[in-house]
Amino acid sequence: MKHAIAALLSLGLSLVCAHPGAAAPLKVAASFSILGDMVKNVGGDRVDVVTLVGPGGDTHVYQPTPADAKSVAGAGLIFVSGLGFEGWMERLVKTSGGAGRLVTASEGVTPLTAPSGEHGARPVTDPHAWQDLQNGKRYVANIEKALALADPAGAQVYAANAAVYTRKIEAMDAWVKAEFASIPRRERKMITSHDAFGYFGHAYSVTILAPVGYSTESEASALRVGELIRQIRNENVKALFVENMSDPRLIERIGGETGVKPGGALYSDALSPPSGPAATYLDMFKNNVTLMVAAMRRKGP
Repeated sequence: MKHAIAALLSLGLSLVCAHPGAAAPLKVAASFSILGDMVKNVGGDRVDVVTLVGPGGDTHVYQPTPADAKSVAGAGLIFVSGLGFEGWMERLVKTSGGAGRLVTASEGVTPLTAPSGEHGARPVTDPHAWQDLQNGKRYVANIEKALALADPAGAQVYAANAAVYTRKIEAMDAWVKAEFASIPRRERKMITSHDAFGYFGHAYSVTILAPVGYSTESEASALRVGELIRQIRNENVKALFVENMSDPRLIERIGGETGVKPGGALYSDALSPPSGPAATYLDMFKNNVTLMVAAMRRKGP
């Protein structure tokens, strides 16, 4: 009897040790909060995600810290959005001395570019690809593939998580399209702090205007601000927004000049803290589209 009990205990212990859930979580780093949320949704309990630029942070102008270098050094995978968004990441990876693999989540996305002269002397790639939910699905597929390669034992878990998450993204995409269907195309115009919603506008037939280009490192010229003010007046643009990670003073000035009251804060390059209205990638779309549609439906300024 004692031998039988010992054998059962030994078998039970071996099963616990062999169970995939018993393995230590895969350590990964994500460049910014939106991407970090996507990785968490696909990875679930099998991954330990460190996000370098947290909620409310501006990735365009971020300065990495020694703690970031330590996080990157200890990560098996380092996820970036790519398309030039994280200009500081390559240097951080090199200085960290880590051996983690760099994964570009936007791989396979068709990039948008500004014509020469619009954001500088040469055509510039728009890095904000996640603002199109169809691109978000591409991010999820790339994240799943990278996690499965790094942790083959969890491949089925990652595939299942990615499938569930993709269905949620598709449902949000359908909701966004339905919301804008109630707004005539000529009235689907809005102004934001910087040009972060190009993919969004392309996907959902919204005209996006901004005083500053693709990066918040740029500065608005007096000429550009004047052009926007005239356009708002001439075309009766009613949707004017600040962004959560941008200085609101320029948008407030444009609102004061035109009489258009800003319609709230949109989340473009960063999520809100957990207690805020855009704590996840999908919550971000819910918050943003609700504010956009409300502003576009307003009567008068």
